[in-house]
Amino acid sequence: MAAKKDNDFYLRTAFGLLDRDSDGHVTAAELQFMLRNLGIQVSDDLISDLIKDASKTGNGLIDENEFMQWVTKIQALQGMDVSSSGGDSEEEITRDLLAAFKVFDRDDNGYITRDELRSALEMIGEPVTDAQLNQVLALGDIDHDGRIDYEEFVKMLL
Repeated sequence: MAAKKDNDFYLRTAFGLLDRDSDGHVTAAELQFMLRNLGIQVSDDLISDLIKDASKTGNGLIDENEFMQWVTKIQALQGMDVSSSGGDSEEEITRDLLAAFKVFDRDDNGYITRDELRSALEMIGEPVTDAQLNQVLALGDIDHDGRIDYEEFVKMLL
């Protein structure tokens, strides 16, 4: 039960970061903005398809509950073989994750520190409070050493 509660907390935090204007909905533009600023290039058509898949109302907006259901569905599908699903290859996904990690790891030492995390989030237009920064660090810092390494970063995103 605690794992589900933790997952819900992390998903709510992620939703809050995506919802740039805090209107309670994530738009295609907000999703695309975040991905591009993380160095992940995704076509507008794919973003549109993702939004359609997640939005139960078909209005082009994802509310928090839809987002949580959508990500939970994706998490349930993780056991599928990536290469046979018709999506990106495992190598492409690894390359994209490493590129995103490097956006945060400014000094290229293999760790994302609190300051690097704050700088990266501010760079992509997501200024954070100390409380929000603590939430994101709690999400990613599995070994509680005060920083996020690549493996922790991948676990946080997948």
